[in-house]
Amino acid sequence: MPSRQVNQTVGQPWQQAIRTLLRLLLRRPLVGVCIIPILPDGSVVLMQRRDSGLWCFPGGLVDWGEDIAQAAQRELAEETSLGVTDMGRLVGVYSSPQRDARFHSICVAIEVFATGYPQVNDPKEALAVSSFSWQAVKDLPLDHDHAQHVRDYLDHRTVLA
Repeated sequence: MPSRQVNQTVGQPWQQAIRTLLRLLLRRPLVGVCIIPILPDGSVVLMQRRDSGLWCFPGGLVDWGEDIAQAAQRELAEETSLGVTDMGRLVGVYSSPQRDARFHSICVAIEVFATGYPQVNDPKEALAVSSFSWQAVKDLPLDHDHAQHVRDYLDHRTVLA
């Protein structure tokens, strides 16, 4: 009876599928949203991060089964207690591997028109949530690449960076 050699490095088909799936999931950038919430008075809402103390636009990762608009509405409500009355314009898609020191993420920055009173809704993430004039935002210490988002927004650009 001939002996059968088993290749230990290949494994069973289900093991190969799991390895392929893990490579696909763990070696790809994460996709998130960055929300530029504009209140009816024209002010913009930012939150102060608990981990760095720096200011940033609300946002987060897109959950499985969500589209960008749904993720923006959910993240805005979760972080600031604000609601979305209307979606504004796409400000940019930011994908530099250096934009976030924690991990490689792709950020889709969008303008939304918001309603409600800004407040901390997740004290584990935010120290403060407040509205600002655009002039005041320019003087805030901003986290990640949000200073670029501010410049692009105020210059009415839509960027792929």
